[in-house]
Amino acid sequence: MTKPLMPKATAVWLVEKTGLTFLQIAEFTGLHPLEIQSIADDEYAFKIRGLDPIIAGQLTAEEIKRCEADPEAKLKLRKLPAIKAKEPKKKKYTPLIKRQERPDAIYFLIRKHPELTDAQICKLIGTTKNTVQSIRDKTHWKTGTFETVDPVTSGFCTQIELSEALRKAEKYAPKPIDNPEEASEKLLSLSDMALEERAPHSEKSYD
Repeated sequence: MTKPLMPKATAVWLVEKTGLTFLQIAEFTGLHPLEIQSIADDEYAFKIRGLDPIIAGQLTAEEIKRCEADPEAKLKLRKLPAIKAKEPKKKKYTPLIKRQERPDAIYFLIRKHPELTDAQICKLIGTTKNTVQSIRDKTHWKTGTFETVDPVTSGFCTQIELSEALRKAEKYAPKPIDNPEEASEKLLSLSDMALEERAPHSEKSYD
């Protein structure tokens, strides 16, 4: 028979809070009847705090009342729902032919969407930063023979995933300067002001 969790603490609570017999409590908790007697006499487990088996989900109030009314009845432990273990995430298998197309898909994104970061490309295609970097700096073994492979039509990612990545890239990309000449003049003006503030003031001469 399955026993409750923390049987001694449960026994302390049952002795203090119910009219169950020592034998009923002993059979339910798996302890010896003499241990239950010692708990009742404050000679055993006096430092243990009682555990309410109702709150713990191990007994119902109706079950306790049923056994209090019948000293021959035995407490039945409430069955708790089994906790299903989380299955480890299985790695998606990529066919060999598709793996051969991966560098082409990376090259496609680098050319068509230069605003994407290496991390975003890695997530979309399922590759490493070293691979992306080697394609960017043209040290990849397939450099010069890349083909146009759209990652969406090839199944590396969905259009929704690509659109979301582009949206984020656009959001965090630096904003272009509308008028470079005007911006340059402002920078020069600020630089001149800074130099004037740093220059020592000329002393006034008095006749």
